[in-house]
Amino acid sequence: MKREDLTEKILDIKREKNLTWARIAETIGGHSPILITAALLGQMKLTKPQCAKAAELFGLTENEAKMLNEPPYRGSIPALPPTDPLIYRFYELVMVYGTTFKELIQEEFGDGIMSAIDFEMTMERQPNPKGDRVRLGMSGKFLPYKYYGNDETVPDYGFGNP
Repeated sequence: MKREDLTEKILDIKREKNLTWARIAETIGGHSPILITAALLGQMKLTKPQCAKAAELFGLTENEAKMLNEPPYRGSIPALPPTDPLIYRFYELVMVYGTTFKELIQEEFGDGIMSAIDFEMTMERQPNPKGDRVRLGMSGKFLPYKYYGNDETVPDYGFGNP
């Protein structure tokens, strides 16, 4: 079985049992509902105790449960640009504001990147009389670039910090 097949099996069982991602995350526990959902969709991994809970919830085999604990091959978008309208809007957001994010982050922190590994995300519904809004919060560790071979006049990390 391939990991994509396990994802499809989990989605089928989710539909059959009329489960929500919130209920699944509550049952498996231990991580953010966003991370649990990402793991079950094949983009993150679960701990062994979480795999056991997922196996019980979804009726998975021992090998399928073990697969949930393996480091995944990440990257779930089959083509760029994405064709799904919701995912495309995130792509569009980065196309329009990506350079702005980069400039503002690097002006504040120096030369580096925001980690998608040491990362947290929240999502909430924000009621609004004109139509509910999606509120996303993202927090990633800043990782400065290391400048190697430098002399004492150049800092080791994040050259150009304010």
